[in-house]
Amino acid sequence: MIPDPAAFLRRLFDRAVEVADPMRSLARFLPEKPQGRLLVIGAGKASARMAEAVEAAWGPCEGLVITRYGYGRPCRGIEIVEAAHPVPDQAGVDATRRMLALLNGLTEDDTVLALISGGASALLCAPADGMTLAEKQQVNAALLASGAPISAMNTLRKHLSRVKGGQIAATAYPAKMLALMISDVPGDDPAFIGSGPTVGDATTPGDARAILDRWSIPVPPSARAALTRSGVVPPGDPRLARTENVIYAAPAQSLAAAADLAAPLCDVRTLGDSLEGEARDIAREQAAKAIALAAGLNPGDKPILLLSGGELTVTRQGDGIGGPNAEFCLALAIALDGHPQIHALACDTDGVDGAAEVAGAVIGPDTLQTTGATEALARNGAHTWFARARSQVVTGPTLTNVNDFRAILIQPPG
Repeated sequence: MIPDPAAFLRRLFDRAVEVADPMRSLARFLPEKPQGRLLVIGAGKASARMAEAVEAAWGPCEGLVITRYGYGRPCRGIEIVEAAHPVPDQAGVDATRRMLALLNGLTEDDTVLALISGGASALLCAPADGMTLAEKQQVNAALLASGAPISAMNTLRKHLSRVKGGQIAATAYPAKMLALMISDVPGDDPAFIGSGPTVGDATTPGDARAILDRWSIPVPPSARAALTRSGVVPPGDPRLARTENVIYAAPAQSLAAAADLAAPLCDVRTLGDSLEGEARDIAREQAAKAIALAAGLNPGDKPILLLSGGELTVTRQGDGIGGPNAEFCLALAIALDGHPQIHALACDTDGVDGAAEVAGAVIGPDTLQTTGATEALARNGAHTWFARARSQVVTGPTLTNVNDFRAILIQPPG
């Protein structure tokens, strides 16, 4: 038996975050500091920490990195700009404009180091010609409420942008570019990390229009007009020839680290690092699995731990603020109905679950003693409900982002 399940699950989550900290993991992927002009750029919730790690290895560098409000880090040469996420703001637009100005006019003797992590889709913001920031904000808000998977969201974002889908790399050409990435997307496809600003993309404006129709996403007329003149760069474009994209941290590594920590005490089973789907649906599936496994345990057996990662979604139907990890936990608690052997935690490794400044939640057999769970789930109000239940996991900025972390602990009967 694990004597304090909530504390145990929190230790596993903290370990998953720790191994993805750029200060621990980035330096070994850096080459020798290039000769000649070096420019460091970046965007994402982990990008300022990545920049800090670069300067720890290379010393002060010239550059500009855009991160989320509250996620800035002290750098000696690289300028850190904070902007809004998940819906972009003017600070992000202004910083992106300055970044493009830095990249324009580089030569083949110059080197660009790009630091990309989850969150770059909103933070690196240059609306397509003919679109205003307000219209871009409208599109982003509609995407977040649609329930569309991250791959679909990012496809549309690319075709409504002047920087995504390889356009940053094309702007820097003919300079040599190394892009170091932390993956927060199922499948670790670099084209979808931060909407792939340094990666060519084979999707078409027609694909983007199909996404609008498939998920009934309302957008202003200017967005549909912009899809007729997309600047997304195809994979074979010669302007990408001098760009190397490297994923150096990913969800699988963090899940493996948590599994290693738990292995002496638990029978660890990993359900996958790239799960997608509606949070409440995946919760019900995993609850059924956990209940079945609990029925097979006898007193004295080793506890079973189910780990999973990926990025679940919430289709907003009520007046709550959503949050896939909190919604997963609430739906899981309802499905488990106070099962005496099962505890769980679900958190976003960046410390922000959806639009809430909360990483996620933890549940146990007593969770439903707080009333109103079913009503809260119906209106996407999991965060408010868990605040009342005092079961939220609040980390503050973790300075990294390898997506969701879910752990279900199944104890033997007492």
